[in-house]
Amino acid sequence: MERIELSHGAGGERMDQLIRKYILKYLNMERFEVGLSALDDSAIVNGVVFTTDSYTVKPLFFPGGDIGSLSIAGTVNDLAVIGAKPVAL
Repeated sequence: MERIELSHGAGGERMDQLIRKYILKYLNMERFEVGLSALDDSAIVNGVVFTTDSYTVKPLFFPGGDIGSLSIAGTVNDLAVIGAKPVAL
């Protein structure tokens, strides 16, 4: 790969390929209770579930929501999918 493109950050197949080919080999997989190779949206480390995400929306307020509600819903969804109960944001 000569360069990383915007399509690599869209969460699809190209991002999956980028992570599997260039990133996972440098991470210590044994540290994680849920394997990174699954490429879930969150990970369990020492019994604590972590998730991170970024949201880019313009305008910040739009019909049906805003950047704040979008970010909270996305974060809580990432935790719920793995079976975690959110206790702090």
